[in-house]
Amino acid sequence: MRLMISGGGTGGHIYPALALIDALKAHDPHAEVQYVGTHRGLENRIVPERGIDFKTIKIQGFKRSISLQNVKTVYLFLKSVVTARKYIKAFKPDVVVGTGGYVSGAVVFAAARMHIPTVIHEQNSVVGVTNKFLSRYVDKIAISFESARSQFPADKVVMTGNPRAQQVAGIQKTGALAQFGLKPDVPTALIFGGSRGAARINAAAAAAVPELNQRDYQTLFVTGQVHYDKIMDRLAATPPADNVKIEPYIKNMPAILPEVAVILGRAGATSIAEITALGIPSILVPSPYVTNDHQTKNAQSLVEAGAAEIVTEADLTATSLLNVVDRLMGSATQRASMAEHARKLGMPDAADQLLAVLESVRH
Repeated sequence: MRLMISGGGTGGHIYPALALIDALKAHDPHAEVQYVGTHRGLENRIVPERGIDFKTIKIQGFKRSISLQNVKTVYLFLKSVVTARKYIKAFKPDVVVGTGGYVSGAVVFAAARMHIPTVIHEQNSVVGVTNKFLSRYVDKIAISFESARSQFPADKVVMTGNPRAQQVAGIQKTGALAQFGLKPDVPTALIFGGSRGAARINAAAAAAVPELNQRDYQTLFVTGQVHYDKIMDRLAATPPADNVKIEPYIKNMPAILPEVAVILGRAGATSIAEITALGIPSILVPSPYVTNDHQTKNAQSLVEAGAAEIVTEADLTATSLLNVVDRLMGSATQRASMAEHARKLGMPDAADQLLAVLESVRH
């Protein structure tokens, strides 16, 4: 298979694409892949590091208010479609896949107009602007949440799950927490606001450290690189005890997840895919800064299944954090129940499911 794939801007669009590529290569080592992204997004660093053929397109998103920038946006979109057509003609893909972000809009639209089989993948429960636009032109639409189904043309939708789930589903415990000085036989709570950190989560967790120092469970608190020094300065008078470890960043986060008893963090699509694939009880603090509040709707699907609890960012304080973490860490029975419900939502073969969709449109 010759696969052209496009997704950019955030890890939520990039990591599912990379997971799909890994699954394709596992099934067909001779498959050819070309990734089309932007020169400014995270994909510009992450994708080339993986040795994947990478092309860029210059594009930008629409402003939600009336703006002259939107005139430039339309111009860049039309220009990017022309560029995408050139890449498509040169690469000659069997199928083109979009995983979200404005760049995928130009690439998938160009492919559809050239009558090349096209598929889009929607990671969230609320459909993004780009995928909503592309849904009229593509052959198939893969979704990760049932709640997204009604937002697309019904005859095109296939439930596949998020390919990222397949990447982490088989990860086993390896004693990875020991590298942080944590004990493998003591339950550990992970507090993590995403790779860049989340200011409100960090503030609540930092304020809770003096109490967390007194608990009989362990806490691993990942601040994000840009927040780390400020938090450590704040805690100079009450430093973390041996059972509380504070790190700026963890390069291989999936490696430690099987050893985590509870995770408190955001409700992005990648996080949801990982915690359901591994069956981790979660306390979700949806970001209020995302389009259409989709993280709240992502989180609600887990809450309704008995796999998670929600704390809104507005309600998150040191006290509320301690209350919910103490309650779950103090009940192995509740954690086991939540873990089982989370696993039922997970789709450990999601990448293979999406590959099957690609094969269906290719023929």
